[in-house]
Amino acid sequence: MDLQTALAEIKRGAEEILIEDELVEKLKSGKKLKIKAGFDPTAPDLHLGHTVLINKMKTFQDLGHEVIFLIGDFTGMIGDPTGKNITRKPLTREDVLANAETYKEQVFKILDPTKTTVAFNSSWMENLGAAGMIKLAARQTVARMLERDDFKKRYAGGQSIAIHEFLYPLVQGWDSVALEADVELGGTDQRFNLLMGRELQKDEGQKPQTVLMMPLLEGTDGVQKMSKSLGNYIGITDAPNDMFGKIMSISDELMWRYYDLLSSLSIDEIADLKDKVAQGTNPRDIKIDLAKEMIARFHSDEAATGAHDDFIKRFQKNALPDDIPDMTVTIDEDTVFITNLLKEAGLVASTSEAMRMIKQGAVKINGEEKVTDTKLEIKKGSTAIYQVGKRKFANITCA
Repeated sequence: MDLQTALAEIKRGAEEILIEDELVEKLKSGKKLKIKAGFDPTAPDLHLGHTVLINKMKTFQDLGHEVIFLIGDFTGMIGDPTGKNITRKPLTREDVLANAETYKEQVFKILDPTKTTVAFNSSWMENLGAAGMIKLAARQTVARMLERDDFKKRYAGGQSIAIHEFLYPLVQGWDSVALEADVELGGTDQRFNLLMGRELQKDEGQKPQTVLMMPLLEGTDGVQKMSKSLGNYIGITDAPNDMFGKIMSISDELMWRYYDLLSSLSIDEIADLKDKVAQGTNPRDIKIDLAKEMIARFHSDEAATGAHDDFIKRFQKNALPDDIPDMTVTIDEDTVFITNLLKEAGLVASTSEAMRMIKQGAVKINGEEKVTDTKLEIKKGSTAIYQVGKRKFANITCA
């Protein structure tokens, strides 16, 4: 691949590159570059938002460079303060190592394990020792740390900042020194930490790393970044049918962002898809291809085909799925409001959500009857199939 084409693929979807001219010079040198991306194993499962960086690592890997998947087993026990308005609870050593093993299994669905270096930052941080950590901390001032936006806001708001949180960006920066990284990848919320690596490398007489920042992928709501806590995530371990349904629920506009940041299709191939839509192809068909690509990547081609078939059967033909769970909800009176019934059955998180879904026309009984009355009373002893949204079903008996 020529330099301009390679650079275009590297820049695809990127928010910012510091410094791009430095990156061009590194690519021109023909040297096999060390590409670093760090992940703190704070939870056992990854979602598609996490894979934005991993996909960019794959781009560098395909271009022949060495990618280093750095597991922050040491930093994970500090707790990343990025974007947090409270001190993050550190994980135990056991939690970190268990999550790290899960991470390795998941990332190799994207990266080539034979061409990937997996590193743990505890291997050099533990050797640094207490004296080394104090020397590292002496390289920066409190004033410099308070330049970080999240620290600045917490300090101004009178919220506590634990001393160990100041160590996090220093340790992340020292990782770059230990690995002699040429390029570090990170999210836009990691800017301060990424630039710290450049500073510490300069202090150590190393050539400073190029920083490539990727945007934070929006979740299925199309507004906030993908997050499990917000419930707008698509987990890479989600069941194929669930993953298919979630991807099909995103907007047509957001679909293109997912293509840019997640798909293995080339820039030209994505441009061809956009041309097809402009010429009249239904965006739904393009979205189906995206859903199948993601499921094939994290499950299998057969799973992707099966999820597509189920989607057609369930939604395009208004058929009910075959695996609807049976449950019994006990009520004290002769009748129960449907909002309470849906909440007790776990189909909604609250009665207010149930009312909102009914007003949106998203609640059905037995696959056909659309509920419009939020005060609808369901009789004791009745059994029916209740549907909320496109993916939640239950065969409920009121007892």
